[in-house]
Amino acid sequence: MMSRKKKFILAAIFGPPAFALFMALGGEIVKLLWNWLVPAIFGWHEISFWQAFGLLALCRILFGGLGRHGGGNRSGFRRKMRDRWEGMTPEEREKFRQACQSRWGAPPTPDSKPTT
Repeated sequence: MMSRKKKFILAAIFGPPAFALFMALGGEIVKLLWNWLVPAIFGWHEISFWQAFGLLALCRILFGGLGRHGGGNRSGFRRKMRDRWEGMTPEEREKFRQACQSRWGAPPTPDSKPTT
């Protein structure tokens, strides 16, 4: 098993070129798809690599956001909530249900557990 230091060094060496290759490949794919489909369907002009790269960045900003926003760790959140729920006493569960009802207007169904 590799040490954390070796993994960091490998990531520092291979990470930037891999990222650049990934971005270049993405821009080229967007350019090829655009130039293949859009002029034939809508009659619009073909685009260059840099325009495709900008379009890819714009789509990332508009539809994907600039950061993770916790999207990649939802299963961890659900696991924590399930563990917390299972560790509650019936009184604590009832108190939690009442807090949900006062905050959101509807309590969770009886004996409900967070989804896994």
